[in-house]
Order: sequence, then C-alpha cells, then structure tokens
Amino acid sequence: MPHIRINNLDHYYEQTGQGPALVLIHGAFADARIWDPQWEYFSTKYRVLRYDLRGHGRTGASNLAHYTMATYADDLCALLDALDFRSPILCGLSWGGSIVQAFAIRNPQRPKAIILASAAVSIDLTLLDKLLCYVLFPRWMMSLTIRTMSVEKFTRFSFRLARLTRGKHWLSRDENAQAYLEQCMLRMESSEYLKIWNAMYRFHSVPLNKITCSTLILNGEFEPKNTFRHTKEILRRVPQAISRVVPCASHAMNLDQPETFNKFVDAFLDGTG
Repeated sequence: MPHIRINNLDHYYEQTGQGPALVLIHGAFADARIWDPQWEYFSTKYRVLRYDLRGHGRTGASNLAHYTMATYADDLCALLDALDFRSPILCGLSWGGSIVQAFAIRNPQRPKAIILASAAVSIDLTLLDKLLCYVLFPRWMMSLTIRTMSVEKFTRFSFRLARLTRGKHWLSRDENAQAYLEQCMLRMESSEYLKIWNAMYRFHSVPLNKITCSTLILNGEFEPKNTFRHTKEILRRVPQAISRVVPCASHAMNLDQPETFNKFVDAFLDGTG
C-alpha cells in the first residue's frame, strides 16, 4: 500500500488517471474509501488523488498531542507538494470540506477550484450550533465521554447522538453506507477520537472572502435545515460560489446518489475551463 512521509507521519494515499489534478478529501471518522463511487469515474479525465487523513484509516495515529484545522491544512499542503499536484481542484466532504476552506484561505493562489460537500464554516455559526456545542454537548463533556468509553461504546454513542441532533437518516439512508462508516469508526484509536473532536470544537469562522477561486457547494436534500445556513454564509462571503442540492440524498451524498453527485461536479468543472 502506498504511503508517503509528510509532517513526520506516513500518510496513506492513492492516485490514478491523467489530466488536471483533482483531490478528494474525506470527512471526519471516515477514510478515502468513501470516494469509491467517484474514483474510476473521474480518473478518465483527471489525475485523481485520495488519502486517509491524520488519525484515520491506513494513515492512523500520530504522536502530535493536539490537532487543529491548521494541522490538516498543512498536511494537505505538504502532500500536494510532495506529489507535485499543481493548481489542484479540491473536493472535500463534511470535515474534508472545512479542511479545503482552511487550505484555500491559507493558499489562495493554489486551488484552481474547490467543491464543498456538506461543509460547515464554523462549530458555532448558528444558534442551534451554539446550543449543541456549548450547552447540550460541551467540549469537556465530549472529552470525558471519549476518555471513559471503549471505542465500540463511543461509536454507538456517536451514532445515537447524530440521530438525536440531526435526524434518523442524517448520515445516509443506505444501510451499506452506514455500515461502512461505522466500521471506520470502530477501527480508530480512542486517543485519536479525542484529538479529532477537540480540533472540531476549536473550528471557528475563517475569512472566507479570501477564497477567490470558483466554488461549488453541494448539500443532500435531506440534510438538516441548519446545514443550509452554513451554505448561505459561504454564498454570502465567497465571491465565486454557487450551490446545488443533490435530490434524495443525505450527508454522505456521494454514496447515496453518486451519479447525480458526479454529474453536478462534472458540470461545474466543465464550466471552470
């Protein structure tokens, strides 16, 4: 399996195809396999890269005591440099979309275009966000929960928490997709859970107006209404942003409706030249 050492950690990655550079970045607690429905499809005309984030999948744990959004943006930057991916199109799902935002703000001249799928702009943008992260499930409570639970128990807790706060079918309406994501979580180390959750709780609004490239925002039709408030914020602050809704899809829209997801991305990229 291909690994490359960047920022003192061996990162798992895969690349295929030829053409303009397209980088696929998965969300928190998943891994690069989430992009299977896009992998062969886009390799026919793009040089496609996917990798497992720090703390996830085949990359696994690192010796850093803490993670931040900058940690992941720096990893992405180092990976692109090491593999000579120039003017990349960056496509991030969920937490991966937040990483793309951070990268594009820190390196505004590098991306040719970005795609933000179900991506938040902050842990505490809306009133509901603030209620969840500061009152009902504050960081100290989540940290204590992770420290005291086994990985299996915390995984079950996480799924129950998501259903409670975001709806029964928030993640996906496909049982295979849900089983895959649960498997990813069961493989993680509890110490990595803690570092990832802490990074997410420290993610606050960034200067989105610094993103100057063409931007596509995608959301599943069945995402919670609160998610679309984040989309409105991106549209308000990113000059070249447009949005689309993937019908009959939840958070993992690229798994729920891969043909529609791929079609929307294709149309957007054809328009960017």
